[in-house]
Amino acid sequence: MTTEYRHTPVLLAEVTHQLSPHPGSIIVDATLGGGGHAAKIAAAIAPDGLLIGIDQDDAALAAATALRLGQQAIFLKGNFGDLDRLLTEAKVPYVDGFLFDLGVSSPQLDFAERGFSYQTDAPLDMRMDPNAGGITAADVVDSYQEADLARVIRDYGEERWASRIAAFIVAARARRPVATTFDLVDVIKAAVPAAARKDGPHPARRTFQALRIEVNRELEVLEQALDAAVRWLVPGGRIVVISYHSLEDRVVKQSFAKLSQGCTCPPDLPVCVCDAKPVLRVLTRRAITPSADEVERNPRSRSAKLRAAEKM
Repeated sequence: MTTEYRHTPVLLAEVTHQLSPHPGSIIVDATLGGGGHAAKIAAAIAPDGLLIGIDQDDAALAAATALRLGQQAIFLKGNFGDLDRLLTEAKVPYVDGFLFDLGVSSPQLDFAERGFSYQTDAPLDMRMDPNAGGITAADVVDSYQEADLARVIRDYGEERWASRIAAFIVAARARRPVATTFDLVDVIKAAVPAAARKDGPHPARRTFQALRIEVNRELEVLEQALDAAVRWLVPGGRIVVISYHSLEDRVVKQSFAKLSQGCTCPPDLPVCVCDAKPVLRVLTRRAITPSADEVERNPRSRSAKLRAAEKM
């Protein structure tokens, strides 16, 4: 599997510029993937810097290890929601920069057996780390109450037909379990009116996104990870986040805004009593997006948005 794990790093030049790694830096790539960003960072921090790569996917860790990035790189298996534990166990004293490249990676989509893609038939799994246990997408689809299914699909998929899709799922599973990706795609296609399926993305895309986020608790974990990363950063250290849908980007934008605002006292109060100080300085007034050339070379970069901030 390692030789098949190909990862084209998104916004590579922009990540390097915003992260500003230099020889001797300690950088955490919290979403290692195939190591595309990590290889560039490792070269920039050589010879005496340290790259900590984190991923919960064994295939990603194997692929990154095969790059042979040298003694300045160590790889840890885990979820970036456990940053405090992982970095403590690695005996890292502080961090100069964090990179989060969110969402599902291209290889995870390409390996049909992972169940992330609506384009190929496979067990309905969607766990980032199948060996860690936990619920699968099939568990969600076959056990959640109709109202909870509708909430997940609406809130995490921003799907206008959420209630109808949930109702169709409940009706379908009463006949037999919805166990595979194509089982679910068939239900979604039946639920979404034909006129709504004529234009736009694949009718199953939003529902699949919603289930993946629910299974992996992605938004909740992201908030925890951003808070932890800021605590580990040294003053002047930087955090760079690439998101791929509006829900992730909203969490990043709101987290950066909250940590950069300082005083929260009512404006009519003559003297500040909250004593809150800005923790971050936002570096990207607007999200950075890929160029047309990059999108042409790597279509999966199309929805990417990069935001960066610096520890005060």
